[in-house]
Amino acid sequence: MKLPASFYTRPDVVQLAQELVGKYLYTNIDGVLTGGKIVETEAYSGENDKACHAHLGRRTQRTEIMYQQGGVAYVYLVYGMYNLFNIITNVAGKADAVLIRAIEPEEGIEEMLLRRNMASIKPNLTAGPGVLSIALGINRNLYGADLTGNVIWIEDKGNIVPAASIAAGPRIGIDYAGEDANLPWRFWLKENKWVSRKK
Repeated sequence: MKLPASFYTRPDVVQLAQELVGKYLYTNIDGVLTGGKIVETEAYSGENDKACHAHLGRRTQRTEIMYQQGGVAYVYLVYGMYNLFNIITNVAGKADAVLIRAIEPEEGIEEMLLRRNMASIKPNLTAGPGVLSIALGINRNLYGADLTGNVIWIEDKGNIVPAASIAAGPRIGIDYAGEDANLPWRFWLKENKWVSRKK
């Protein structure tokens, strides 16, 4: 079942990031379906998180989408080469987001291998937010895309992920955020080889 808009507009971005572990992310790019199980996420809070692009109400051309109502895609470029896919959450004006860091590939693996220029399936196919986007065909054309639409969406397949199966720890690559860099807002599925970093 495709997640409804009401899933994304709830107020607790940290809870949402944890709940998204075990859901399934799909893209349909040029008629090619690719996707898999979300195994790693990170939460970012617009109001009280120095690591968030919208901290202190910062508004730029890039971050403007963060202020929309939850349920749309925020895709931005890092290192001049990687597009990172984030889910905007909460009500309009709050600027919360969840970064999808890794999936366990399931659908369209041959297409993912082509996009990643890989000969065989290995964990680094989709373990990490940059390579994940390449494998799924996610780029900035999907900035602002409706996550209840038919191009990029998330499904709940009814699999219950026990809280004990999900690990939590500090987010990655946000040393600039001071004490907020230590917040345990990264969530990952324990013992899953597709997670980008295990600690």
